[in-house]
Amino acid sequence: MASIALIAHSSPDAVVAYRTGIAVTARTFLADVAHLATCMPRGDHVLNVCKDRYRFTVGFAASLLAKKVSLLPSTHSPQFIRQLVQFAPDVFCMTDDPGCDFDLPQFRYPDAPAGDTAPRAVPAIDAEQLVAYVFTSGSTGTPVPHKKTWGRLVACVREGAQRLGIAGGRSYALLGTVPAQHMYGFESTVLTCLQSSNALCAERPFYPVDICANLARLPRPRVLISTPIHLRTLLGADIDLPAADLIVSATAALSPQLALDAEQSFGAPLIEIYGSTETGQIASRRTVATHEWQLWPKVSLTLQDGRAWAQGGHVEQPTLMGDVLEARGDQRFILLGRTEDLVNIAGKRGSLGYLNHHLNAIPGVLDGTFFVREEEPGSAGGVTRLAAFVVAPNLDAASLLERLRERIDPVFLPRPLLFVERLPRSTTGKLPREALLSLAAGAAECAPANLGRPWAR
Repeated sequence: MASIALIAHSSPDAVVAYRTGIAVTARTFLADVAHLATCMPRGDHVLNVCKDRYRFTVGFAASLLAKKVSLLPSTHSPQFIRQLVQFAPDVFCMTDDPGCDFDLPQFRYPDAPAGDTAPRAVPAIDAEQLVAYVFTSGSTGTPVPHKKTWGRLVACVREGAQRLGIAGGRSYALLGTVPAQHMYGFESTVLTCLQSSNALCAERPFYPVDICANLARLPRPRVLISTPIHLRTLLGADIDLPAADLIVSATAALSPQLALDAEQSFGAPLIEIYGSTETGQIASRRTVATHEWQLWPKVSLTLQDGRAWAQGGHVEQPTLMGDVLEARGDQRFILLGRTEDLVNIAGKRGSLGYLNHHLNAIPGVLDGTFFVREEEPGSAGGVTRLAAFVVAPNLDAASLLERLRERIDPVFLPRPLLFVERLPRSTTGKLPREALLSLAAGAAECAPANLGRPWAR
């Protein structure tokens, strides 16, 4: 069977990572990996929740050497942990957090570094080795596991690095605002670095001032790996933004205006990545230049009964996509929205993504989202009704609705419009439906008589 090297760095002194701005060489990385692989407890499945991205990466690589399978969910709720034990009864939790309270056997990432940093051969991993189960976000239901083999993961991120223009031999430093456990973060901030001779940043800053400080500390060329919600918050902060050489965004479609603002603010091109947990990365576009997405060379789309299936290349089997896609010639497509986001009200079709775009484009709206309401007593059977949550501390319901009426068809106006301090977004900016329904239920309990008309709380 074919095997693929753990890292593509050609020299022991090549930089694999930066921690607090200090370079970590391939020599040190390989020593840390070898040391950790000998320390890991029994059990074939590892829940790697290390917050430090370098430690996560060492833990993942050590698991490869020990032939353990990494479990990479994007949620760690108590309910999911219980489901995880049913899925893999021998699972243990690897953590660098002394306060980790998951109800699992725990293995603390060792504080002491490996003592022997003598140059060593780069390990080769069987391309067919099962290395991870990644889990869907659960935004539309229970998280679902998907197998990932080493060879297909490598094929995916190598093509991604080529598409981003960071595979030419020049070392880039990559800073991510997304967790390594999420498929996008796993591919873009961990595997891409290992397989394209680039360097990851151990930190995952959250606040705009911390993102800027960590980015400025990295040597150039440097890349910011982020999401639309993170970029919007960052650009809205009243701080100076450091220069970057590339910006990468994923997890939701980016508006052309936000992409343009980001490019101008950072002085760098912005490239969006399209994919899913099931398929990994499969397409990209430069948002300010085109609405069309270009597929990875060996990946193709097949449209059947209005649904899109991806297959070929690193996509192991035909996979149904959760989005409505429109083919545009060879290897290109247009993204029309999530399948479950399409709504039909009074004979008029729309998408929640389109409505969210216009809601968030209103000056004074810091964050907002439409969602389909649960059926309420007395409503006409089968009638879709929309509600919306909005974070807009300096606006009132009447003025916001009036501005929204100028942008969208009145049949899509939200009833009710609920003002909240913040939305229950995940670490990648997604909004699980259950979290929205829970938020809506709490609002209903506060003012049940107001559900049929716009109101603010």
